[in-house]
Amino acid sequence: MFALRTITNNIRNNARLKHTLPELPYEYKALEPVVSCEIMSIHHSKHHATYVNNLNVAEEKLAQAKEKNDISAIIALAPALKFNGGGHINHSIFWNNLSPNGGEPSKELCDAINRDFGSLENMKNMLSTASVGVQGSGWGWLGLNKTNKKLQIATCANQDPLEATTGLVPLFGIDVWEHAYYLQYKNVRADYVKAIFDVANWKDISTRFSKAQC
Repeated sequence: MFALRTITNNIRNNARLKHTLPELPYEYKALEPVVSCEIMSIHHSKHHATYVNNLNVAEEKLAQAKEKNDISAIIALAPALKFNGGGHINHSIFWNNLSPNGGEPSKELCDAINRDFGSLENMKNMLSTASVGVQGSGWGWLGLNKTNKKLQIATCANQDPLEATTGLVPLFGIDVWEHAYYLQYKNVRADYVKAIFDVANWKDISTRFSKAQC
């Protein structure tokens, strides 16, 4: 009976911990012409799916290492957990940060942007400059510093998650990995970054800002 209960609990725990690829809140073609249907399809169904799958594998190995109290194996899994976990976190935010009908920033968010950057255009320019300037692969972010309640621009290398890396709460992220834009914009990252604001989902960004202040 004990053995059966243990097996059952393990199955339940494994099922609960499994990560899944989130569905997009729009069709792959919905963000055209800013982001092509082909890019969205590959980016979501291939790249994001790979992060999810690899994260699940890494977590299974972590569970096994913990059962064996294998400290060396636990430490060795940290890079895979950070990379694939970050990839899953970042993209889950990114898809909702975009929309063909994103609206405008809420008054609350507008006031904060004007306070911390002078204007919405200034913020866009600062975030664009930071995102374009990322060396290699990474992300540009608009985040909230919960300590001083101020908005900040930050960048993260590779798939490093913003909050775990900097402490900032992610509001709006720009993926500047080449797989996010190269098929359409080639090596002109600046054009992609400029265009992405045309499909920014300010409703989602504003909601994230409101929740982050609680």
